[in-house]
Parts: sequence; structure tokens; C-alpha cells
Amino acid sequence: MVSTPDASKAGTIDVGGDLTVNRLGYGAMRITGDGIWGDPKSRDEAKAVLRRAVELGVNFIDTADSYGPDVSETLIAEALHPYAEDLVVATKGGLTRPGPGHWVPNGRPEHLRSALEGSLRRLRLEQIPLYQFHRIDPEVPLEDSIGAIVELKNEGKIRHIGVSNFDESQLRAAQRLTPIVSIQNRYNVDDRKSESLVDLCEQEQMVFLPWAPIQNLDGNAAVQEAATKYGVTPHQVVLAWLLARSPQILPIPGTGSAGHLEENIAAAGLKLTPAEVAAISGWS
Repeated sequence: MVSTPDASKAGTIDVGGDLTVNRLGYGAMRITGDGIWGDPKSRDEAKAVLRRAVELGVNFIDTADSYGPDVSETLIAEALHPYAEDLVVATKGGLTRPGPGHWVPNGRPEHLRSALEGSLRRLRLEQIPLYQFHRIDPEVPLEDSIGAIVELKNEGKIRHIGVSNFDESQLRAAQRLTPIVSIQNRYNVDDRKSESLVDLCEQEQMVFLPWAPIQNLDGNAAVQEAATKYGVTPHQVVLAWLLARSPQILPIPGTGSAGHLEENIAAAGLKLTPAEVAAISGWS
């Protein structure tokens, strides 16, 4: 059995070299409505989950202006502002929402400026600690999009810049324009296309934020074996696997349920052996 939920049991990680957070965060996408659209069924419940996350030691929350849109950021401020001194709220810009379940890239500089200003208002912040370019817009040169974010950083509205849904060549192109402190890509036991980027983050002391960290667990016998051995859920095993996979991984599992949140955070206390990590990874 894992112990009492406490995000600090995962250890800490530095974001950008000057923001130290516990290495198990919270992704605030699921506190919105169906299709990540509109309000949740209960705004009070969503805010209670946010407050509970902080009570359990979470001091890194990931969101985006496109979650709702605008809903997630607004709820975070309603629940948690004024923020604890050590709380880092990271957000993203670069996707627009024509409807439920639909995501359209918009990397135009004027859109990114408007998105950032909106995030500042909704989150009640003067500076975003970590602002991530959500997805490359194929209609806009990367240099223009990143350049707009750099301008906003130079104005003091952004502390650190991250990117999301990037491959290595795109990351290198962004790094030629400005320091990049984090990358947020899909990564889980079943989807390892970003494996080389995890290793790169470890080499360069960048933060890797895996989205969709819990997917398709039924086919991994090693996950099931570890869950049985420790008396935990497969979800907790794969979160522990992410923590063990690299010290630069900062998992951000999301949920709209307080019970599921506690289950996720309890995984911080689960320590897998190197042999178990290798078996889950499929390494010989």
C-alpha cells in the first residue's frame, strides 16, 4: 500500500533554475465541461479539487487559456488567489476553440499577445511564471510565434518560456531564439514517441511535462504485476514509473474528482525498483 497522499514525497525539481516545486503536479484541464468546453458540472467541486491539490503538497499547476476556453484559469484564481508563495501556475497559449473537442492552432503574434493578456487577467497575475507555446501553427513561421512570446517576456509579463507538442528539430529552432526551460509532450507507458526528448531534457536540465500520462494500461503485464505486488492501482504504478523514468519528468495528472486526485498524489510515495522500471519500459 502507498502512504498518505503527499506530493512532496516525489522530491523536487527546478523550473528555469529559480522555481523549485514538488515533482508531482496537477493538470487543470479536467475541471472544465465535457469536451474541455464550458463550465464543469459543479464549479464548487472543481474549486474544492484545486484547494485539495494544494493541501496535498501540489505547488505546480498546469493549465491553458484554451481549457474551457478561459474556464480553467478563472477557476484556479477563484479557488486559490491570493496564491501561496511557492505555488507556480503555468499556462499555455496558441490554440483556439471553435467548439467542444475541437482545437485549432493560432500562432499569430497578435493572437498570442491577446491570449497572454487574457491569462494574466483571469489568473490575477502580473507575470506568468511559465508560459508555454501550446502548439505550432503551420500557417505561421515559428520565429514569429516565439518572437512574440519573447517580446512579452522582455516586457516582464512572462518569467520563463516553454513549448508543447514539439519535436527535437522544432525545439532546437526555438532554442536558437530564446532559452526554453520546459517541453510538454504526450508521453506514457504506451506512447513513447518523445523518449529521446525525455533524455534530452535530462541532459540539458529542462523540465519534461508528460500529458496523457495514464493511457492503455491493460496490455502491460509488468504494470499489473507491480500493482498487485504493492497493493496499488495501475494508475499509481504508471505515475511512479514516470517519476522513476527521469528526474526531469514532472507528471501533471489531471482529474475533476477529489478521490481520484488523492489516488494520483499518493503515487508520490510509491518507489519502484530498477528492475520493475525496466520491465514496465520494455527494456531487456
